[in-house]
Amino acid sequence: MAIDLTETAAREIKTIIEQQELDTQKVCLRVGVKGGGCSGFNYLLDLTEQERETDEQFVQHGIKVVCDPKSYLYLNGTRIDFKDELMGRGFVFNNPNASSTCGCGSSFSA
Repeated sequence: MAIDLTETAAREIKTIIEQQELDTQKVCLRVGVKGGGCSGFNYLLDLTEQERETDEQFVQHGIKVVCDPKSYLYLNGTRIDFKDELMGRGFVFNNPNASSTCGCGSSFSA
């Protein structure tokens, strides 16, 4: 398995990279988790040029995705999408490892 980035999410990330005038050859999307949030863990998304030797790495729809090994334990199999709807817009995580998620969708417990 891996972390699955939808085409819609990849398009939004490419737009953000262009808007921030980042180097498309060097920048990657770092996906991770940290303790906190209303359910125990928060999802993290960050555009960075920093890769670590121990990172899990994937390329999806032209976006390089990196994830540290500890976060990957919680995120393996997660699908990241982007929704742009009347009630709000943002990245959406569908994580099969989460035993519960919060109402805002930005944190989970495992």
